[in-house]
Amino acid sequence: MTSPDIDHGLLAPGRAGSPAESATADTAFLRAMLDAEAALTRAQAALGHTPAEAGRAVTAAAGSARFDARDIARRARGGGNPVIPLVADLTASVPDEFGPYVHRGATSQDIMDTAVMLVAARTVDLVLEDLRRTEQALSGLAAAHRDTVMPGRTLTQHAVPTTFGLKAAGWRSLILDARDRLRGVRASLPVQLGGAAGTMAAFGPPGDEGDPDTARRLTAAYAHETGLAAPDLPWHTLRTPVADLAGALAFTAGALGKTAADVLTLSRTEIAELSEGTGGDSSAMPHKRNPVRATLVAGAARRAPGLAATLYASMVAEDERPAGAWHAEWETLRDLLRLVGGAARDAAELAEGLRVHPDAMREHLHLTAGLIVSERVAAVLAPALGRGRAKALLTDLAARTRTEGRTLAELLTEHFARDGLGAVGLPLDGDGLALDIDDLTDPARYTGSAGILTDRALERP
Repeated sequence: MTSPDIDHGLLAPGRAGSPAESATADTAFLRAMLDAEAALTRAQAALGHTPAEAGRAVTAAAGSARFDARDIARRARGGGNPVIPLVADLTASVPDEFGPYVHRGATSQDIMDTAVMLVAARTVDLVLEDLRRTEQALSGLAAAHRDTVMPGRTLTQHAVPTTFGLKAAGWRSLILDARDRLRGVRASLPVQLGGAAGTMAAFGPPGDEGDPDTARRLTAAYAHETGLAAPDLPWHTLRTPVADLAGALAFTAGALGKTAADVLTLSRTEIAELSEGTGGDSSAMPHKRNPVRATLVAGAARRAPGLAATLYASMVAEDERPAGAWHAEWETLRDLLRLVGGAARDAAELAEGLRVHPDAMREHLHLTAGLIVSERVAAVLAPALGRGRAKALLTDLAARTRTEGRTLAELLTEHFARDGLGAVGLPLDGDGLALDIDDLTDPARYTGSAGILTDRALERP
């Protein structure tokens, strides 16, 4: 495998240098195809369909002979897939007496699909490790900032107070959802074994290829040799494994993208509630420390759905072997694996280095002069005033905070000092006061069940 990769990721910094990039390189796919061929011969040998020496010889050749990925790629144009020239090279690499046992009974799609599943399994394992790192970092942030109050924002505007702990716990929950989906798909990734048209007609002991138990036993042996799952049927045009993988990868990209989107918003100069531990430089502005990790993750999250859509479209595969639908999957799935693998790497680095700025969060709670707790005030006044009057009062006071430059607490104090609380049916204590206005308008006193929800979320393993 001497041919250098010609795509170094110059236009794809998100996956450049990531473990997923190496796991999906041309050499990795070539290795997976060789592994698939060797595993098939070993499986046939284990059932006595080929000599044991053939299994050892093919495995040895697949592991030690030199195969040129670039040369195989060029020759693949002749038959439309790289398995055909690879089989010729592998056959030439084993002793002559074992050549007939290379690729025996298989079709190109059996080997290519199995190789793709091997590459996917190996790459998903790397993604899961980075998701573990991300989850652990977010768990620590959620616990440390369980009660760190910050503005909750809806439709870009301050809504009611929340906590950064709850936000981080929400990010972690999405990561765990992605982990669970990827784990499920990873465990179900199957070998492909169907022969020319999915009937497995050419498999079995020589002269007895119609053995009714051959399909089950050989598929199980092949799955054992590869470490993949054994499917019930050949899936040449039944593309559930690819579609499920596409969906799980796209979901993972979206889950990572949610965290990235929030970090990008909250790390804006005028907000600065968060910052990346190691920001990126600007080519023109020396003062900038750009949120590069979050930017790369966000970019991946925008590309992933389109790639997944192509893989879903490839489910429309005609006949017993498709022309075009299968071929459309190869580069698309590799791009998606690389994209999500790079994003998972970047997300782990982002979460592990994320810096939280509670002082900025606390300062921003007062940007609306107390209106961030208007919901709470309205709820407290509603029993005495009625919901309509309470809402009208708060709407009026909100307008006045903007036009008069005064706080909600000041206007409430003035209002009740003038009209008297008793006049609106609110009980008075011995000092003539029924409400602690400062307490009522304190954002830190209106985070609801944020702390309890955070604790509950962190109980999820």
